[in-house]
Amino acid sequence: MLAVFAHPDDESLGAGGVLAARAAAGARTAVVTATWAEGTGRAAELAEAVGILGAGKPRLLGYADAKVAESAPGAARWCDVPLDEAVGRLVAHIREFRPEVLLTHDAYGGLSGHPDHRQTHRVTLLAAEAAGLGLLYPEAGPAWRPAAVYAATHPESVARELGRRLLKPGRVRYAMPDELVGEAVDVRPWLRTKLCAVFAHRSEVERGALPGRLAAMSAAEREALTGTEWYVRHEVGPGRG
Repeated sequence: MLAVFAHPDDESLGAGGVLAARAAAGARTAVVTATWAEGTGRAAELAEAVGILGAGKPRLLGYADAKVAESAPGAARWCDVPLDEAVGRLVAHIREFRPEVLLTHDAYGGLSGHPDHRQTHRVTLLAAEAAGLGLLYPEAGPAWRPAAVYAATHPESVARELGRRLLKPGRVRYAMPDELVGEAVDVRPWLRTKLCAVFAHRSEVERGALPGRLAAMSAAEREALTGTEWYVRHEVGPGRG
């Protein structure tokens, strides 16, 4: 299982329970993160979080966060990177790791609709298809086709309450129609691991971002808000359906 997310902490917040569960079951897992460069503080936090989840070492693409220039000094913003470049970079990771399944953001970019999240969704779907076509990006290694992409999401039926608790006041809230959400995973058995990974992103806790808001809640509140992970399944390649 290869997870592809935009920022450090997205992997833990969006799919930390599933990643922890699969690693505990003996699966190979890894995380590709599009933004923040080696040597930055959040890259170090990401390494700790990914280790907690049992996903080895981070795989950093090294682009800049759309809203934080110092995340990768001198690098292009991830949301501005040409698709061909971005897809090729991710194809190389897919062909090297050879995952059965990819995890990423949904088409809206989650509750917040962050542009980096949306870019990651698009790039991941395109790379999943391209990785299986050997004449595309031949320099990236032998072709490999994952079976599916699972996009971490929130169904409309629960998004109002989640948005009220997790988003800052005044933010637009995005959610998927319930009928498109194919998987609801109870991750409470791995919730302690998931939250330890979330809180490893200490700079986000300290500045009161989502990890910080979760840290300020009671254990019961955290379980109610993060104990289920929802996914939209996208088939990959020929023979869909």
